[in-house]
Amino acid sequence: MSVPAGLIYSKEHEWVKMEDGKARIGITQFAQEELGDIVFVELPQVGDQLSKDEPFGSVESVKTVSELYAPVSGKVVEVNSGLEDSPELVNESPYEEAWMVVVELTDESELEELMDADAYGELIEG
Repeated sequence: MSVPAGLIYSKEHEWVKMEDGKARIGITQFAQEELGDIVFVELPQVGDQLSKDEPFGSVESVKTVSELYAPVSGKVVEVNSGLEDSPELVNESPYEEAWMVVVELTDESELEELMDADAYGELIEG
């Protein structure tokens, strides 16, 4: 199972990639495999405020609907609108094409509460 180094991870199976002080967020390969075939993705709007550990959208698969939980707090500055027409990208490319939102952080110290790739790998293997 792929757990790319250089990303940080939440216990709710979201990943964060820091780019120029902003957080690009998606769900992990583990999460998409657990969900099965993704058929619908609901995301917030640009300008929405996310609060750490609070739901910010959902992913619907053939099995279930799962909430997305914000790994950090901040303002949404970009949304991957391509997932509306192609939700299957979450299954095909969870770390590249299927990022969900980009957030301008309100509290960078929240990043310290997330896990590196090794710690996340231990979580999903445990």
